[in-house]
Amino acid sequence: MISLDAIIRDNKTKGQLSAIRSSGNVPAIIYGGKEENEKISISKKVLKTAIEKENFLSNIITLSVNGKSQNVLPREVIYDVLTDEPIHVDFLRIVPGVKIRIEVPVEFVNHEKSPGLKRGGVLNIVRRKVELKCPSEKIPEKLTLDLDGIDIGESFKISSVKLDNEVVPTIQGRDFVIATLAAPTVMKEPEKPAEAEGAEGEEGATEGTEATAAVDGDKPAAEGAKGDKKEGEDKKPAEEKK
Repeated sequence: MISLDAIIRDNKTKGQLSAIRSSGNVPAIIYGGKEENEKISISKKVLKTAIEKENFLSNIITLSVNGKSQNVLPREVIYDVLTDEPIHVDFLRIVPGVKIRIEVPVEFVNHEKSPGLKRGGVLNIVRRKVELKCPSEKIPEKLTLDLDGIDIGESFKISSVKLDNEVVPTIQGRDFVIATLAAPTVMKEPEKPAEAEGAEGEEGATEGTEATAAVDGDKPAAEGAKGDKKEGEDKKPAEEKK
């Protein structure tokens, strides 16, 4: 669980908000439950470190506000469009019994124990996150799927995941797929058609015959006649132009 320190802020103008950001802090708000909303600020450096951790938006965070601790869930982080720095965060109070919708990441373990992966299979992940509806105090940190013994052609469906009775997927009415272990895809060079090979053979044979005729000096008169005719044809257009 991530822990963050925060202080109460009492700003009423945009200028005061800018001053908070300029001092190295990020404005935030805590809402939800019967208590009033709380305006707070958090150190930007500490917040950025927390955001960089995996699955920040699906982790329950312990916020210590002026020494008083409470569990919250990050619901939205707003970033500056130019600097990409966080400039505001919304936190939802964890109130027992209140159900919320949240996307929980999927984690795969024991890759090295999968016979399908050892044989070159490919893990095709359909859903890297699954949206769940559950009480805020029962949010699972992640959904773990074990690849131990999984072979090519097998798949993981939502029914493969062990969930608390009060934790249910928002997609109802079908056992949707989370991932499959597919056969390896090998790109093969297309084979040359038999007809093309035959045509090349015939062409090669023809070239070979012509080459032999030229070497042996067969039919010299015919070749000379063809040459005379060709020269006459070449000269004809020039004569016509005159």
